[in-house]
Amino acid sequence: MKRVVGVVAGVAVLVGGIASGDGRAVASGARQAPAAIAWGPCPIGSNGRPAPANLECGTLRVPLDYREPWGQTIELAVNRVRARVSRSAGYLGALLVNPGGPGAPGRSLAEYVASSLPSDVSERYDIVGFDPRGVGGSEPTLHCVDPAVFFKAPRPDAVPKGPAEERELISRAREFADRCGARWSWLLPHLTTENSARDMDSIRAALGEQKISYLGYSYGTYLGAVYATLFPARVRRLVMDSTVDPTSVWYEANLRQDGAFEHRHRQFLAWTAKHNDVYRLGTSLKQTSFAYYAMRDRLRARPAGGILGPSELDDTFTVAGYSDRVWPAFAAAWSAYVRQGDVKGMVDIYKKHGEDDKADENGYASYLGVQCADAKWPRKWEKWRDDMTRLHRRAPFLTWPNAWFNAPCAFWPVRGGTPVEVQGSANLPPVLLIQSRDDAATPYKGALEMRRHFVRTGMVIDGGGNHGVSLSGSECVDEHLAAYLRDGTVPARDVECAAQPEPRPSTHMTADAVSPPAGLLGILGTLGL
Repeated sequence: MKRVVGVVAGVAVLVGGIASGDGRAVASGARQAPAAIAWGPCPIGSNGRPAPANLECGTLRVPLDYREPWGQTIELAVNRVRARVSRSAGYLGALLVNPGGPGAPGRSLAEYVASSLPSDVSERYDIVGFDPRGVGGSEPTLHCVDPAVFFKAPRPDAVPKGPAEERELISRAREFADRCGARWSWLLPHLTTENSARDMDSIRAALGEQKISYLGYSYGTYLGAVYATLFPARVRRLVMDSTVDPTSVWYEANLRQDGAFEHRHRQFLAWTAKHNDVYRLGTSLKQTSFAYYAMRDRLRARPAGGILGPSELDDTFTVAGYSDRVWPAFAAAWSAYVRQGDVKGMVDIYKKHGEDDKADENGYASYLGVQCADAKWPRKWEKWRDDMTRLHRRAPFLTWPNAWFNAPCAFWPVRGGTPVEVQGSANLPPVLLIQSRDDAATPYKGALEMRRHFVRTGMVIDGGGNHGVSLSGSECVDEHLAAYLRDGTVPARDVECAAQPEPRPSTHMTADAVSPPAGLLGILGTLGL
């Protein structure tokens, strides 16, 4: 199913309104002392090794409902990599980071960013990560089903062959929604992007900062844009990498993804054809496309290893839409299966890239919790069926799998509200946008639309198609990110950075192929946006 949260000591200062559970702003004059974060040593770092000395972990209690700041609270898990300079020696404040999702935990990203930025930049910031409400180490942590049971492979084919198969898939979507509602009726109304943005401001206040800087990837760009809309005077720097279209949340955004993933999938198939001397799956896009869908049909009749059916194939190969770094390993496993009948490689990459565990189920439940509550979704299944049937004809790779990923929103116990209208302000600093041209998860046109909503922006464009561009190997992109974080400088005009070199074909499965995705992809994952 992959696609890739005590007694309150106080709450953040609230100015100009507080968020309701359904995402609307409600006026309030409440002013209270900010809560404190109980910082302490982290038991281990995100890589499983001993935590570095300047890494601290803590928790912060925030209101469940910002309309009732003295009411029930929930707990956010936070961490920070401390700045190495003093406040009188070039300190630039707190840099909050978010990897997207929604539903992705954010604390490991703080460590990654701190270790990946040039030292003369990272040492000047407290780099702060947090698991959003309901996610990861935050409490309560949202779980709706037993993943070993609900996601047991092989699952029903995501592309229904008739009314009976469609009804089974609808039943699964409704079941997930019902189970979430039965367990979390008190929490679900409050899992909105707006409330997460207000949580960020609670973190800011607890840190004692007047302003914060922010680096968000994927859905994290939308979260940052909402924060900037609500609190423009509290932003020092704002970076959006792999940017969401703020006008299409969320049903329309997923339809646009389907076309973008189709394009990216065909790039992978064309690359495989280009290296037919290695993979022997066809010399043209037409031939490798035929080979791919023939494999999918074969897996429907006989799942590889008894577990990898067509839906598991969809989940696994969606990762290749996020990053071309997995292309050699995926093509090698595909080739071994088709040409030699060897299922091991396919099963291995599924287990590492597609199989769902408890953390994945938490991410998925949190993803739905936010997206279903943020905005209105069609509640009549006929609308979904008509749209997917039409779109599947030209984008068969992801249209139906993506539909079922989001289908619980058609039955969600909390009806979607009205999203925050993202807009810039004269109080905001210049904003830096970073985007790859062929990004499938957050298509390029979305970045152009986001730029239109802000007064002053600079844009750095990567010529490739990987999702999550900065701190991923492009020196050109990273130079502009570092310059902006140093002094707020944005390019006067759009900057074009060359795509990173195409991956080299591999004749065999490498160790990387069966390990969790390394680097930024491993942190951003492939959940949602």
